Amino acid sequence: MLIVYYSLTGNVRRFIQKSGQPRVIPLETAMEEGVSEPFIIVTGTIGFGQVPDAVSQFLERYHHHLTAVVGSGNRNWGQNFAKAGDTISETYHVPLLMKFELHGNNRDVELFNKKVEECYENSRRETIQSY
Repeated sequence: MLIVYYSLTGNVRRFIQKSGQPRVIPLETAMEEGVSEPFIIVTGTIGFGQVPDAVSQFLERYHHHLTAVVGSGNRNWGQNFAKAGDTISETYHVPLLMKFELHGNNRDVELFNKKVEECYENSRRETIQSY
């Protein structure tokens, strides 16, 4: 499964690197090259719970391939913790797989890898089955 990530401060990038996922591209590259297959977006949250502008612009163009979202943030923001993930999930009607704080911990990475695998399996199942 392709993973597109946006990392303003470097926390999401570090999390993605720890995950060891093989098919990962930064949002800037995805915007330049385009995306023509299902992907999961991993993004941080800015301000008081907003989706970063670059992520919004990317999703306006490629949301039809969006499979799921993962949000990152800081728990100090309370109810706005990783809220960009909630907003994207609601706006594009895709599942919010998880939220993690800052660059995540080992348990977060394990859960992320499990959720990515489940998404991949579900997308394969939908492609193979005909009704």
